[in-house]
Amino acid sequence: LNKKDFDGWLQRAHDDHGHSAINVVGRASSGGKYEGPTITEAMEKVNAHKGMHFGSVCIAERHTLEAAKARGKTYPTEHLNMMRKHKAGAEWFISQAVYDAEPTIRLLRDYAAICKQAGVTPRKVVLTFAPVSRAKTMNFIKWLGVRVPKEAEELILNADKPVEKSVEFLCDILRRILAECVGVGVPLGISCESVSIFKSEIDGCHALFQRLQGILLDTRGSPWNVQWIGLVPRAERTMASTDGDDADEDKMIAVATNNDAYALVKAGFAGAVLGGAFVSIGVVLGGSRRR
Repeated sequence: LNKKDFDGWLQRAHDDHGHSAINVVGRASSGGKYEGPTITEAMEKVNAHKGMHFGSVCIAERHTLEAAKARGKTYPTEHLNMMRKHKAGAEWFISQAVYDAEPTIRLLRDYAAICKQAGVTPRKVVLTFAPVSRAKTMNFIKWLGVRVPKEAEELILNADKPVEKSVEFLCDILRRILAECVGVGVPLGISCESVSIFKSEIDGCHALFQRLQGILLDTRGSPWNVQWIGLVPRAERTMASTDGDDADEDKMIAVATNNDAYALVKAGFAGAVLGGAFVSIGVVLGGSRRR
């Protein structure tokens, strides 16, 4: 970590800002000079700090046969990384955006197997999904390291309404993961994010979450109900929104005027609260149904 005073930062995060849960993530690059603790040391520090909890990331793209071969391995090892972090105190895992079901399915199965072998209960894995509507966003997602099959990219970008097609595609991805991992015992959650500021993709993110939430809750096998309450205040639009591929400026989302500064703060707080609630939703695959 590039934070020399990590202990002080951790103390302030908890005492001054009221944070009780953080994600401990490794450095972006092995190059450069990092003055703070290693990822292992950081996990130990957070784990020892009273009132603080932490999770980590799991990267299914590392859990492919191609990735293993590139590293001189005979089989992927991301499940071993998850177990190491699990034993260090990680209470949950968050994935990268999922656009290819196969690596995630293999990772969940292998993580479940190693947990069973070690006699421990698997931690919750929060699967992340991000809809796209344009080639630039798709390229950015791939640049982040997300594995996007060529046929999936063409299916979405060649559609009349790409963002709607991506929502449908990602819903099918979750259905396949659930079907292939039924009974493994890994608790699952969902998280939806927009990686751009374009209205069509942000709206698609909201629609995607509602649909994925329904798909996930349906696996419980019992009736459920969700009540949605509007909290974000209205904002004035600065310009019309269109779906042209390259019209970046006319896709900017609505922003608050100078007189709406307080409303914008409230909106940000509401978003943080809702985001935390979204990540907390999960289902134990194959576990006993609630009575």
